[in-house]
Amino acid sequence: MKLLMHACCAPCSVYCVDTLRKEGIEPTMFWYNPNIHPYIEYKNRRNALKEYSEMMNLECVFDEEYGLDEFCKNVIDKLNTRCQDYCYPVRLKKAFEYAKENGYDAVTTTLLYSIYQKHDIIKKQCEELSKEYGIEFIYRDFREGWRYGQDKARKLGIYMQKYCGCIFSEEDRYKEKIEKDKKRFGVLL
Repeated sequence: MKLLMHACCAPCSVYCVDTLRKEGIEPTMFWYNPNIHPYIEYKNRRNALKEYSEMMNLECVFDEEYGLDEFCKNVIDKLNTRCQDYCYPVRLKKAFEYAKENGYDAVTTTLLYSIYQKHDIIKKQCEELSKEYGIEFIYRDFREGWRYGQDKARKLGIYMQKYCGCIFSEEDRYKEKIEKDKKRFGVLL
């Protein structure tokens, strides 16, 4: 089977790749993440996937679209649903398009690994794209290997991001601290 695996980042790839290889499936990694911001974060994650791919002898395709303007235009009116309305579909659709154009039999995504993602929505969107493009969607609930993947990524010295990817998720990680600072000091610090 010729499998294309959309990769959101290197740490989320570790358990997915190990699991698929145990099943005798050798994935080709596909980097397309125009939702990751700011640029230095995008670059750090892309470079980490390049390093990981080299370490693990993985084929990896990089679509180098840094899409801050397009991202902002598409999420500004739906910040609370940006993941399901833009971030997931734009990346998954690109993966299925690439797979169709390049003779892949199936597609999956490392988004199914993260305990922080909306797993059911990702699965549903992939199933719909599978029908639309006539390419098999390989479903695995990779979340069961969360701790394993994180531990191995640290041992390998892979760059570990601190938030999902977009600038709004960066803000989300500080919301509790922001509220505490407001209550304690009356201002943001």
